[in-house]
Amino acid sequence: MCGIAGFLTTQSWSEPPDMILRRMTDTIVHRGPDADGFWLDSDAGIALGHRRLSILDLSPEGNQPMVSSGGRFVVVFNGEIYNYRDIRAELDERQHRPWRGHSDTEVMLAAMEEWGIEGALKRFVGMFAFALWDGQERRLTVARDRLGEKPMYYGWCNGTFLFASELKALRVHPAFNGDIDRNSLTLFLRHNYIPAPYSIYRDIRKLLPGTYLTVQADRRDDAPTAYWSAFAAAEAGRDHPFVGSDREAVDQLELLLRRSVRQQMVADVPLGAFLSGGIDSSTIVALMQDQSSTPIRTFTIGFHEERYSEAEHARAVARHLGTDHTELFVTPQQALDVIPRLPHLYDEPFSDSSQIPTFLVSEMTRKHVTVSLSGDAGDELFGGYGRYLECNRLWRMTGWLPVAFRRNAARLLAVIPFSLLDTGLVWLSPVWERYGRPGRPSAKIQALLELLLAANSARFYQRTVSTWKVPASIVIGGVEPFTALTDESRHYKGGSYLDRMMYLDILSYLPDDILVKVDRAAMGVSLETRVPMLDHRVVEYALSLPASLKFRQGVTKWPLRQVLHRYVPHELVKRPKMGFAVPICSWLRGALREWADALLNEDRLRREGFFRPEPILQKWREHLAGTADWQQYLWDVLMFQAWLQAQ
Repeated sequence: MCGIAGFLTTQSWSEPPDMILRRMTDTIVHRGPDADGFWLDSDAGIALGHRRLSILDLSPEGNQPMVSSGGRFVVVFNGEIYNYRDIRAELDERQHRPWRGHSDTEVMLAAMEEWGIEGALKRFVGMFAFALWDGQERRLTVARDRLGEKPMYYGWCNGTFLFASELKALRVHPAFNGDIDRNSLTLFLRHNYIPAPYSIYRDIRKLLPGTYLTVQADRRDDAPTAYWSAFAAAEAGRDHPFVGSDREAVDQLELLLRRSVRQQMVADVPLGAFLSGGIDSSTIVALMQDQSSTPIRTFTIGFHEERYSEAEHARAVARHLGTDHTELFVTPQQALDVIPRLPHLYDEPFSDSSQIPTFLVSEMTRKHVTVSLSGDAGDELFGGYGRYLECNRLWRMTGWLPVAFRRNAARLLAVIPFSLLDTGLVWLSPVWERYGRPGRPSAKIQALLELLLAANSARFYQRTVSTWKVPASIVIGGVEPFTALTDESRHYKGGSYLDRMMYLDILSYLPDDILVKVDRAAMGVSLETRVPMLDHRVVEYALSLPASLKFRQGVTKWPLRQVLHRYVPHELVKRPKMGFAVPICSWLRGALREWADALLNEDRLRREGFFRPEPILQKWREHLAGTADWQQYLWDVLMFQAWLQAQ
């Protein structure tokens, strides 16, 4: 795991390119504190920089930038190729090679010499982002792993092609243009993150997962090429679904997960795992411990507020599996102290508030190990989010009604004040709680409004997972661009509504929220994280499983639960899904009020000119009065304001 940065240009600068490159890599030293490296060809205008976090082959033979044995290619690489030993053996069968060391980087270069870039990419099993210079053709290729575990930012600025693992490395280059993209800001208010390929800056993009881009200094018309796509995998799963018995489905899933976990446990440094005590992380830890001769190191943070803490559940699972367990109980002040660090950690506006505990558990884990496996992606692959069943139920109830009828009904409901709904329908709250659906009546009506206004099921899901429903009305000069959720050319047809919702999350929420959150938090403390469920063979298998196998009588993630129950008793993991939350709602009315007041000052908002203040301040007043809970809406704005202030 590392950090990479560089540029390709025909321009000349007032300072030497090696000084520019060093400044770029110095900004991402946290991604690679063990070593740095630089490679430049001034005649070609190419500069490659690397910061190394040593995981495999700790010797200097694993340092980067690395030149291929034939001298044609030079690479800077962030990530891991988990099947590099298999690829190395295959290469040795084809031709004996004098290997310098035993790093996956060297194998990566040899594979690209042997099979070309796309041929090698299709063989790699791993998480990665890399930049490869082809000295023979004078071409630079940047690439990203299939599911988007590792970041890659890129863009043309003033005649120079820039790339890096994080935006902060691009900002220090003299060619960088820092114009804020107001269209991207609308997406941020809707999603709490900025989905790829967009970034907060107008001239900078995120490389889409499963693609590579090749550029030359005198050409700017190239577009990314896909070597793998969730769309194709989902269509293949739809056309060739799993047809075996329930037992066979669970057996195959266990086999795939065991292989993925085994490959991802390879490291030349101490390794452990995050453990929340939920289904996903418990499954990964169980498979790790079953394949280890020594106790696996596991890590959990807890909160003294019981409703936010999973520590007790994690402790019980760790005790049963026999792991070497470490836990840290976090005080509210420790959590609050993270907030000023968020703009630097995340580099662009990001407002999934679970970024706070994610950073804290990463910080604690890094004191003991250098690599940590996680259970991320179980919800998106196997249907773990409650919204899947809820949206499916609501759409089946009303989606058959004509659009015009639904929209007229929505207009009638919209004129009723939320306060009146909460008062008049208060008697329904205990009924909803009895059926596991607690919450204010007004929130239920709001969800119904979103359903009624949606033109189709995809749009309904988009509105369901949105925070600000019409963000272009908040952002001055902002126009909302197409995303994976609204671009119907990226939607596969057929399958159940449950299948399609999970697919949409694999396209956007997983890479642009979940994986961003974990990568930046962990790499901010020089911790490598690995996600066994994102082995693309596991993903492709999950996409072949019908929704009827993933959801059983209201129980989510059925096949994954069955794998876990082979190692952990049912009663230890039988509990409602908790998530990884912090009490933002009460903090905004208490410890964070002064901070939020300053960032939401009306004069300030008008002076900066990004937001229309009125709807924001209305929500702020209602939140402070306790008449509504607008924490997520406000957290979006506050995270942008804090980021803007830090620039």
